[in-house]
Amino acid sequence: MREMIYIFKNRNYSLLFWSSFTSMMGSIIGIAAMMLYLLDRYSEQPFYAALTELMYSLPTLAVFFLVGVLADRMNRQKIAIYSDYICAILSLALMGAVYIDWMPLVFALLFLRSAVSKFFHPAQAAIIQGILTKDEYTVAAGLNQMTSSLFMLFGNALGIFIYWTFGLQGAILVCFVTYMISAILIKACKLDSKILLPNGSHKWNQLNIKFVANDFKEGLVYILKNPLLVYLIIGFFVFGIVNGGLSVMPAYILKYKLAPEDYEQFMVIMGIVFGISVLLGSIVASMMSKKLKLYQMVIIGLGISGAFVVASGYSSTVYYYLAFTALIGLGLPYVNIGIGGWLPRIVDPKMMGRVQGWITPLMMLSQSITLGVIALTFQKTLTIEGLHLLVGGCLLFVGLFYLFTLPKHSTEEEEVPSSLEKSASV
Repeated sequence: MREMIYIFKNRNYSLLFWSSFTSMMGSIIGIAAMMLYLLDRYSEQPFYAALTELMYSLPTLAVFFLVGVLADRMNRQKIAIYSDYICAILSLALMGAVYIDWMPLVFALLFLRSAVSKFFHPAQAAIIQGILTKDEYTVAAGLNQMTSSLFMLFGNALGIFIYWTFGLQGAILVCFVTYMISAILIKACKLDSKILLPNGSHKWNQLNIKFVANDFKEGLVYILKNPLLVYLIIGFFVFGIVNGGLSVMPAYILKYKLAPEDYEQFMVIMGIVFGISVLLGSIVASMMSKKLKLYQMVIIGLGISGAFVVASGYSSTVYYYLAFTALIGLGLPYVNIGIGGWLPRIVDPKMMGRVQGWITPLMMLSQSITLGVIALTFQKTLTIEGLHLLVGGCLLFVGLFYLFTLPKHSTEEEEVPSSLEKSASV
């Protein structure tokens, strides 16, 4: 806990942390409200809920070749700021589309806003890598996990409350405000040019198709030369399948099996239970990170969460499902803190944007495919139990895969690119 307090003495990190916090809060509120709106209005067409999630994941495939290159070649601070500004403007446009009730335009704007938001994370992650030391990476990963747990605890519940109170328009307005706050906080950061432009300054007219293609290829070559990165990225691809399933599973099992009449209220309760368990799991995992190897944390977390995801699909009552949800929440932080603390230790700061530029689209590709399959097959060939078995089985598969591949690379947990230490003191 002392390390977490100390890291906030870094002003730049504090600003970046809170910018991410506000941006993520608005996004979660917007997703929760949109899903409820569609489930309410199109209750006989559950594929709309999956389609909504698809509009948040599929856009990555349209911009994946650009996000990493821009994060490494252009000013990372400006990329993050303009990403927030554009998302805020698109939120206002989305309010108009909802008002005129034209669903094709609603989905188009969701797609476009999501595409723009994909430029934010690689740029922000690369900046954070540059302002922290190697010993602070795991601390920052623990903080990110705790933040995610708080969103799980309050985000969906807050989104549902805003939807009930102010409607979908009110939830989208919250998105606009949070994007603007995030941009202002990032703009307030005072950052060294070595962090913002680690590969030197480039002009927009230099980023032609050939330049972008070569940079994108360099990112792939860099990954393929590092077996550990290859193994981690294989895991990220499977995590995309998991994310796709987890994004709709709770709503589906509550609405179509356990609590058809009261599913909204139980979604709030489930969010609280899951958030509390993830928060507790984050605290325990952060403490255990000093006693366990990072790969051990990842494998333990995957085994625990995967087993209980499978079991939760066979719940006979809501209360059994809530109990399994709590156990899943205790295991997931081990995975996120383990990988989140490991990745910046082994990636050169000059390549972080391009590495992230490969990780995110691969995750979103598998997530998009999963959501597409769910939208087409749910209640036809894919059952509630089958959906849980798919997601839990993927977690267990990655856990076994990592059990046989990661231990040989355990010494790489301590490796840090030489250029990191030069910029970490800023």
